Amino acid sequence: MKGGDDAKVLAGGQSLIPLLKLRLASPTRLVDINGIPGLEYIRESGGYLRMGALTRMADLEASDLIMKRYPIIHDASVEIADPTVRNLGTVGGNISHGDPANDLPAIMLALEAEFVAEGGSGSRTMKAEGFFVDTFTTALNHNEILTEIRVPMASPRSGGSYLKLEKRIGDFAIAGSAVQLSLNSRGECERLGVGLTAVGPTAIKAKKAEEALKGKKLTDEGAIRRVGELAAEAASPTTDLRGPADYKKEMVKVLTIRSLKRAYQRAQRGGM
Repeated sequence: MKGGDDAKVLAGGQSLIPLLKLRLASPTRLVDINGIPGLEYIRESGGYLRMGALTRMADLEASDLIMKRYPIIHDASVEIADPTVRNLGTVGGNISHGDPANDLPAIMLALEAEFVAEGGSGSRTMKAEGFFVDTFTTALNHNEILTEIRVPMASPRSGGSYLKLEKRIGDFAIAGSAVQLSLNSRGECERLGVGLTAVGPTAIKAKKAEEALKGKKLTDEGAIRRVGELAAEAASPTTDLRGPADYKKEMVKVLTIRSLKRAYQRAQRGGM
């Protein structure tokens, strides 16, 4: 990108503009990408749910496909900030901003999503795991932009849920938990994805929690509690104005258990 590290991409602006107001970012150049055609879409093809990077959060909220087959994404789309922000904010911006308090990064980790980036050297695809490097830092190079988000297509016995705790509606999360699971023909957990919001320098993939339920039935309350405990162990929150670290860890446990149970109910109903 012309301007190098001193330039910033402007999509919806709902993450970048607050940083400019707070003087936490001072780019010498803003590059508005809203004029690039073909980056606003939601569709299933080639084994993936594909979302263009300029797709607005409000489009996710209004999408029947998202609501019926990917409720974990719909959960976030109706809770992000307020209608004004959702009408302007983009999927790509929410993800590529690298803010651990944003909602979609944890969901993408739970869904094992992939991201397509375009730049001067061509196109490349990156997994969500490893994409979030540090606070406000991702694996995108300075001359790349995120163009597409790919989520493995939902299977018939899969379901997901995203729950977060916030001080007031529209505020950043105190803690959040994204859970995506799939069941085998015997009703056992075949795959579990757990992503955590706002409890570390990046969104967190709780790997030990993901492994704890494999091959077990979701009627095992002890196993469900163990997933919540392991998710809390994966969290590394700090004490701040939104609460003490120990409180946030406990909320991760509670939210993960609740999210897991709701994801299971949805999986039994075919994802809805």
